[in-house]
Amino acid sequence: MKATRFGRNAAIAVLAVGALALTACGSDNATGATPAATPSAAGVKVTGTLTGIGSSAQGAAMDAWKTNFASANPGATVQYSPDGSGAGRKAILDGSAQFAGSDAYLTDAELATSKTKCGTDGAINIPVYISPIAVAFNVPNVKDLKLDADTVAKIFRGQINNWNDPAIAALNAGVTLPDLKVTPVNRSDDSGTTQNFTDYLASAAPSVWTDKAAGVWPASLKGENAKGTSGVVKTVTDTPGAVTYADDSAVSGKLGTAQIKVGSDFVKISPAAAAKAVELGKPVAGRPTGDLSIKLDRTTTDSSAYPVVLVSYHVVCTTYDKQATADLVKAFESYVVSDAGQQAAAGSAKSAPLSKALQDKAKAALDSIKAKA
Repeated sequence: MKATRFGRNAAIAVLAVGALALTACGSDNATGATPAATPSAAGVKVTGTLTGIGSSAQGAAMDAWKTNFASANPGATVQYSPDGSGAGRKAILDGSAQFAGSDAYLTDAELATSKTKCGTDGAINIPVYISPIAVAFNVPNVKDLKLDADTVAKIFRGQINNWNDPAIAALNAGVTLPDLKVTPVNRSDDSGTTQNFTDYLASAAPSVWTDKAAGVWPASLKGENAKGTSGVVKTVTDTPGAVTYADDSAVSGKLGTAQIKVGSDFVKISPAAAAKAVELGKPVAGRPTGDLSIKLDRTTTDSSAYPVVLVSYHVVCTTYDKQATADLVKAFESYVVSDAGQQAAAGSAKSAPLSKALQDKAKAALDSIKAKA
C-alpha cells in the first residue's frame, strides 16, 4: 500500500475526530456519501480557503496534504504557491497569506515584525517537513560519489573546475571520473534550501566557504542559476557536468548524489539519516513560547546523521482576525503534523516523519492559536 493512500484514508479518520477536539469544529462529508463527523455543539464547521506561500522543497508534501485535507473537509480548500521560502516569509509578514512554508525559521527581526499582522505574540515556526538536501550531479556513467565538506565547498566556489580533479579522485578510488567541466548551479531566488546548504558549508568548511549562511546565493560567485527546486534540477538534468543542491525528493532517480563525509565515514543520503541530524539539533535560544525553531549541528561526527539537511517550517500567526481562519489553520496544521500527515509526506516526498516528541510540541503550539477578541 502506498503511503499517500494511507495518508488519505487516515486523514479522514484523524480529521473527523481531531478537528472536533482541536478546533471545536465539525467537518462535512469526507467522501461525499459517508458522514465524517457531526457538527460540534457550537455548530462550527471547518470551511473556507486557506492561502499559503513559500518553500518549493515542500511541494510534493503539500500536494498530498492539500488533497487529503480536502477529502476529509469538502468545505475547505488549501491553496499553496511554491514561490520560495523568502516569498513565503514576506507573505506571512505582510498579511497576504495565512501561513508560510519556509526552509529557514524566522529571524529575530522577522519575529518582531510579525507582531504587526499576527498579534502581540507574533508568528511561530512549526516544523512540518524534514528532508536531506542532495548534492546532485549529472556526470555520465557516475551515480555515486564520496565528497567531504571542503571539496563540496570548492566545487560550488568554482575552485574545482573538472570532475577528474585530484581532490575528487582522492576521495573516490576506483571510480572513473571523466575529463568534464564542472558547472555549479544555484538557486536564483531567496531560498531556504540555499540558507541550509550555505549554513552547512560555512559551518563544516569555514576555511573554504568564507561567506555567511544566507538565503540568497553570494553574488560574487559565478555559475548557472535557476528559480526553485524544479528549476535547478531541470538545469542540471539538461547539462552534463552540472551540479546543484536540492531537496532529495526532487532528484531521486534523475541524478547522481553524493555521500557526505561525517567524522571518518561517508554517509549516504536517506530520510533516517536526516531525522538523526534533526534529533541532534537544539532549540534556538530566546524564542517565544510555542516557537519550535531548531539549530542544527552541521559539524557532528555521528556517522548515523546526514548533516546537509533542512527542517522546513510552517510559519503561522498566534492570532488571526477571524475565528473561522484560526479554526481552519489549526485543523489543517494539526493534520500536517499528525501521524497521518507525516506518513503522507513520507510517501510522496521521501521526507522523514517528525518524532513523537516534536509532534506533541507542535500540537501544543497549534492549540494556542486564537482569534482576536
